[in-house]
Amino acid sequence: MEARLNFYGSPVAAKFAKYINSAGKVITDSSLPATTQELVKIRASQINGCGVCLDMHTKDAAHAGETSLRLNLIAAWRDAKVFTEAERAALELTEQGTRLADAGGVTDDAWANAAKHYDEEQLAALVSLIALINTYNRMNAITQQPAGDYEPGQWG
Repeated sequence: MEARLNFYGSPVAAKFAKYINSAGKVITDSSLPATTQELVKIRASQINGCGVCLDMHTKDAAHAGETSLRLNLIAAWRDAKVFTEAERAALELTEQGTRLADAGGVTDDAWANAAKHYDEEQLAALVSLIALINTYNRMNAITQQPAGDYEPGQWG
């Protein structure tokens, strides 16, 4: 597939990417566990069908020590016994936050469950991360960015 737009070749797009990458650094530097961050990025990208982000985040997670078993079971997290209750709560919030139009928003139960496992700073990071990965997914889908050539650590 040929990309519709060279995102970093366009002054407007490159400037936008610079700002959202800075927002991503705020989340990366937060107290939200790094493992949870990668699980959230992968699950939202699975739902949105973003090959670029799936390529990047599964490679980054594996490079950071995530097991292939857990990576292979993210889409089936409800049935898999390899995720903690906190990770399950984050994945549920991710799914509902990604599928806003499908289910009518995030339920009070999903929010309360996440709030049992994460403090206010972590919840803020989690919500921000869900919004951010959905932004990246949409940019890549709209511009048809190709997947498959990412190397861990390449962009950060």
